[in-house]
Amino acid sequence: MQYAASEVSHHERYKLLISFILPRPIAWVTTVGPTGVVNAAPFSFFNAFAEDPPLIMFAINKRPDGRIKDTWVNIERTGQFVVNLTDEPLAEKMHQSSGDFPPEIGEPNYLGLSLAPSVDVVPPRIAQAPWAMECRIWQVINVKDDRQLVIGEGLRFHVRDDLWDPKAMRVHTEKYRPVGRMFADRYCRTDDRIIFPPAEGPA
Repeated sequence: MQYAASEVSHHERYKLLISFILPRPIAWVTTVGPTGVVNAAPFSFFNAFAEDPPLIMFAINKRPDGRIKDTWVNIERTGQFVVNLTDEPLAEKMHQSSGDFPPEIGEPNYLGLSLAPSVDVVPPRIAQAPWAMECRIWQVINVKDDRQLVIGEGLRFHVRDDLWDPKAMRVHTEKYRPVGRMFADRYCRTDDRIIFPPAEGPA
């Protein structure tokens, strides 16, 4: 079967995208509000796109009732944020942080997450996160006044010591257990992996 994008509804297009583009990495974004409250929210329209400069992009849409999310309000005001990644031990709290929290209640504090100070930006990172990147805005693309595509430039990386071999510059794959987003309330583990030999072209 096939669908012309112009002939299906907004919600149906959303379902066609998220049902098959799987699994998606999750950006757990920390920002700081005007009163100092630290916000943490997950976004699964997210990925890395370049290394020089290091660029990531994630999409922030409005809430169903039209309200603007705290993450965008904070980034628009400060130009700064931290992208934290999550693993299996943090997955449930990451999911809980997607709830509708009012601006005066910070998800990390409410959920019992520890925060660690950043070096180059004001927003802190989630201390337990396996990986985090301090970012500043590189570019923002406004999509129909309904969604912001935030492209962030990485300024500093934080890697949990037990996951990284600094001499080889490689992750300990047997210890790193990232979680991917499927759809709705469904996530996936990534510990069932396939290894292929190096690809070769025609002789």
